[in-house]
Amino acid sequence: MEELSVDLVVIGSGPAGQKAAVQAAKLGKSVIIIDKEEHPGGASLNSGTVPSKSLREAIIDLTDFYEKSFYGRTDDVRSVCINDLNFRLNKVLEAQRANLRRQFEKNNIKLIHAHAQIAETDKVLALDERSNVLYRIKAEYILIATGSKPRNPTGVPFDTEKVLDSTRLLSIDHVPRTLIVLGGGIVGSEYASFFAALGTQVTVVDRRERLLPLLDEEIGLALQKALGGLGLKVEGNREFEKIDKTSEGVKVTFKEGDALEAEMLLFALGRIANVDRLGIENVGIGVDSRGYIPVNPLFQTIIPNIYAVGDVIGAPALAATGMEQGRLAIRHAFGAKTHYFPNFFPTGIYTIPEISSCGYTEEQLKDLGFHYEVGRAYYYEITRNQIAGNDPGLFKILFHAETLEILGIHIIGRGATENIHIGQVAMTFGARIDYFIDQVFNYPTYAEGYRIAALNGFNKIKHKK
Repeated sequence: MEELSVDLVVIGSGPAGQKAAVQAAKLGKSVIIIDKEEHPGGASLNSGTVPSKSLREAIIDLTDFYEKSFYGRTDDVRSVCINDLNFRLNKVLEAQRANLRRQFEKNNIKLIHAHAQIAETDKVLALDERSNVLYRIKAEYILIATGSKPRNPTGVPFDTEKVLDSTRLLSIDHVPRTLIVLGGGIVGSEYASFFAALGTQVTVVDRRERLLPLLDEEIGLALQKALGGLGLKVEGNREFEKIDKTSEGVKVTFKEGDALEAEMLLFALGRIANVDRLGIENVGIGVDSRGYIPVNPLFQTIIPNIYAVGDVIGAPALAATGMEQGRLAIRHAFGAKTHYFPNFFPTGIYTIPEISSCGYTEEQLKDLGFHYEVGRAYYYEITRNQIAGNDPGLFKILFHAETLEILGIHIIGRGATENIHIGQVAMTFGARIDYFIDQVFNYPTYAEGYRIAALNGFNKIKHKK
């Protein structure tokens, strides 16, 4: 066993842990990251965000997805081999892992591959697979960034061929002919759209009425219509009772007594925090009713020198938000100038078509009693979209009917997750809807949708006066 002493120990090397460690190093602090996995990057890089988005791009490219609508070949799906998808995926993973290691080396951050266990409020043990102590590390601050993993209920017969979670799905050896997706949240909806684009007959089942119910309802309905165009089916208000493996694949029996069968099943009903073997109970840190570590607005646990960030503390559980949480936590810990986590930020959902939002939904504004108006720009009105293939989509801007303050922006369609940032910046600086009207946008671009939507909404206000 080796004794070490540093300013900061970061447990977990996902997005939140990475940014926290680098921020501490930039402040001149000594840092150790402990991660039990073979490769750095956490679930985000190795089994979550990066793999799923890499597969999405590969599928779009290899199936000529955007060219289908342009040339009218809507029913013709180009066959794609799983090896082609995996080749693209592995190239991305190799590059990202190498980049992470370079970052750690450049900033003198020591990466230890081991299980981390908090022994005392200022001591962390690095353990091998047999729980032998490799390092005993004294640290002024400890940051927990262990992320989350797919929820695997004991009654579900998971394997690597038929009954899969989002991690196991990355190891399949062929594209299934049929697929049942249990869960219409972000993970389930994204993968369902990917396989539908590959020509798989996909059925999404969820206990809620529609996919992604937290979306602005108009955007959510537009998504389901677009997915229906890919042949994807959604069965809402349904709950499964049991899952059985059969010689042909999988059978899901529902509480109503009927059943669905498919070659494979993706179980996407939530994720849980990675707190196993972490030893938080040794210092009096517990979890809330949903299994997450509670923190204050500065990301401190009940032990002031122990912070927690990222998926392990629950919503919003995004890679982007975890990165900022990690950075802010470290700046607070070491007394650097900082601020509270932003009240609003963009969310990106990489279904096909993709979705991005920032600010209030229309339903929230109704519930709050706002006097608002809506400006819309449909993708068929945007010249750039006509050039690129005339895919369906919508810019939706919500703004106050009197002050013209922008209250929410929602985009569905090609480039949504990139274009949202224009609206995010405008909202950050308190821009009014007429800001977009008075600016010149490059032509032809998707971003021009802001101006079209602003004019649409502003003209409604003008005609009411």
